[in-house]
Amino acid sequence: MSFIQTVVTENAPYRVNQHDLVGVVRNLFGSDYQDIERLLKVFNNGQIESRYFAAPLEWFEKDRTFEEKNRLYIKEAVRMGSEAVKKCLEQSGVEAAEIEAIIFVSSSGLSTPTIDARIMNELEMPANIKRLPIWGLGCAGGAAGLSRADDYCRAYPNAKVLVLCLELCSLTFVRGDKSKSNLIGTSLFADGSACVLVTGDHAACGNGFKIHANRSQLMPQSEDVMGWDIQNSGLHVVFSRSIPGIIEDWLKPSVTEFLETLGKSQTDIRHFIAHPGGKKVLSAYERSLALPSSQTAISRSVLSEYGNMSSPTVLYVLKKFMEQPMQPGEEALLTALGPGFSSEMLWLEWVAAE
Repeated sequence: MSFIQTVVTENAPYRVNQHDLVGVVRNLFGSDYQDIERLLKVFNNGQIESRYFAAPLEWFEKDRTFEEKNRLYIKEAVRMGSEAVKKCLEQSGVEAAEIEAIIFVSSSGLSTPTIDARIMNELEMPANIKRLPIWGLGCAGGAAGLSRADDYCRAYPNAKVLVLCLELCSLTFVRGDKSKSNLIGTSLFADGSACVLVTGDHAACGNGFKIHANRSQLMPQSEDVMGWDIQNSGLHVVFSRSIPGIIEDWLKPSVTEFLETLGKSQTDIRHFIAHPGGKKVLSAYERSLALPSSQTAISRSVLSEYGNMSSPTVLYVLKKFMEQPMQPGEEALLTALGPGFSSEMLWLEWVAAE
């Protein structure tokens, strides 16, 4: 088994009030929609109060090339990622030389060499750390990163692995994209990063979540549900209106099958650690799994304070869970949904230091 020992977050530099964004978006889209005021209600109805961006609001008011946006992605990703890794090592009391592998997850920009290599150089980390960069998992990436770290630590029980999830979703905004998907993305997307220390069974110390199992599931022939349409002007967001319905119909059988393999049932879900893709997504979780709203309260608070940061968002939720009082033996389902259409799930149990 493996253990989640430490979770840290690093916000993007510019905090923006959701109300302030409405005026900016009205100026950008007002001439494209006759019903702009009705559409702008999504900003007020989405239960988001604030978000963090990699650039100030005025930066988004000008046309930006894909190259220009991607250069800023690389610059800010290295800066934010380096800070997150440093904080994670410091809070864990672990030296960089003890880290065996780094799993880097991102889907909102491109870089070769990948951002993890640039961060290793920035922090002068040991050159023999194994690197596993993962691209394209979108909102499911945070849970998937934990799952791949779990797989690694089961094979190498003495290992200490960093999972770094980092997204600058705001930089994917395409000013000339008049689609409603772009408008919805503008109302939801934000920037952030999170770093997690996952250790093998023999390297565990302190309080944390034990990972009992993980599961990945792909919905066949669902590529058009969620993702990016990559064009010359950048990464154009793809959102299907059917996402909440898909969650209701598809998620419960997947969760039930996963729990049955563990000898568990839905009544064993003491804590529900879910990626808050949006208000409708959280409501679909509740309906699909017959969950009380209290079990999505922490996910809703993260959505309200940070918006949808894609892959790191579920790790922000995980951090809040780990900061509240927990009793040994309390169990949790951690889940996130992403492009593919796909789900990632982990079954966790809280353990205390002996």
